[in-house]
Amino acid sequence: MSYRLQVNGEPVEVDAPGMRRLLDVLREELGLTGTKEGCGEGECGACSVLLDGAVVDACLVPICQVDGRAVTTVEGLAREGVLNALQAAFLETGGAQCGICTPGMLMAGEAFIASGAAPEEDAIREAIAGNLCRCTGYTKIIDAIALAAERRRVPG
Repeated sequence: MSYRLQVNGEPVEVDAPGMRRLLDVLREELGLTGTKEGCGEGECGACSVLLDGAVVDACLVPICQVDGRAVTTVEGLAREGVLNALQAAFLETGGAQCGICTPGMLMAGEAFIASGAAPEEDAIREAIAGNLCRCTGYTKIIDAIALAAERRRVPG
């Protein structure tokens, strides 16, 4: 079966069985390997992507459910080789450690920032609650999301 969707702002068409996982289509058919597989069960958030702006675990979403929809992966955050504010904040604060959770954390952070919510620690913790990190203890990740949110709220 053929499915049409937008991936990182670009139209794509993929031929795949309808129940093939979005994660596998992104990584294997489209070569977007930034999205990681952690648990394969929707428990860790390593495979988080944005589907029409909402955070989803790509390991749980069949490709048939994304036909005609927009998917943003971690590769879609940077523009023309320039990191976006959240990616830069992760570097600045040391929010990335081993890198397995980082793409999913970035996507959850992006969704949080896009929501316009105040960058308060409890709100950020809730926004990333579906994403597990075994390295950082979350403090630097939360700092990075708060920093990027503040920078986006301040014009200039």
